[in-house]
Amino acid sequence: MPGPVYRFAPSPTGRLHRGHAFSALTSWRACRATAGAFRLRIEDIDRVRCRPEFEAGVIEDLGWLGLDWDGPILRQSDREVAYTAALEQLAGAGLLYRCFRTRREVAEAMTRAPHGDEPVFFGLRLPEAEAAERAAAGEAFAWRLDVREAARRAGPLGFLETGFGPGGQTGWQAVLPESAGDVVLARKDIGVAYHLAVVVDDADQGVTTVVRGCDLFAATGIQRLLQVLLGLPEPVYRHHRLLVGPDGRRYAKRNRAETLQALRERGVTPTQLISELDLD
Repeated sequence: MPGPVYRFAPSPTGRLHRGHAFSALTSWRACRATAGAFRLRIEDIDRVRCRPEFEAGVIEDLGWLGLDWDGPILRQSDREVAYTAALEQLAGAGLLYRCFRTRREVAEAMTRAPHGDEPVFFGLRLPEAEAAERAAAGEAFAWRLDVREAARRAGPLGFLETGFGPGGQTGWQAVLPESAGDVVLARKDIGVAYHLAVVVDDADQGVTTVVRGCDLFAATGIQRLLQVLLGLPEPVYRHHRLLVGPDGRRYAKRNRAETLQALRERGVTPTQLISELDLD
């Protein structure tokens, strides 16, 4: 039997920081402890913010940390054919619809989903002839998943959590994909969306264990739904705690967290950083 497969999948929209280092090291160490394979994926579907110099920075930072990976780097920007095939499969099953509402109109139409904590959007399908005509006329639209119909077809869903989510959960976790609403799976300005790309990529890279921050715990429901709809394998999940800085805010690019490059330039060594991170 093949061994486990782990991955690290950063987006090259800026330089890596302590939070990235914690996640990459957590996944890499778990992988190497089981003689598994470690994959590197560059999630560069954001055509505006992703830059080649940031991808080069990812490679540099991982090398500085002493991390290696197995096999070639997978870049989402090279994966349009695979994503299109997945979209066509869902569309052929009658699970996608064109949504022509603007972001403002979507926000105004949001409602609270059953068992959900945040307002979400459930759209209405237009007659196919009308939708096709509006699309042919050049009107902007997004491909949305009819999540209630998709969940009905998929049946009860869950996943195995070997780390912990926001409430410290471990073991089998039941999920309610409807709590995400009718998520966007593709749009002209972004191409394919994160949820679809990540499940297709994990399957194609043979990922068996997904290690990531607990901020993505809630996303697992819609991703499990897509895995079932597309007939993809089910990974095991390990969500880890999020690191916060002295100001109490999580390390994040939007919070201008100090980068690994900056740490390196002021003389911090990988050994010192790893000791500071206090890995689980």
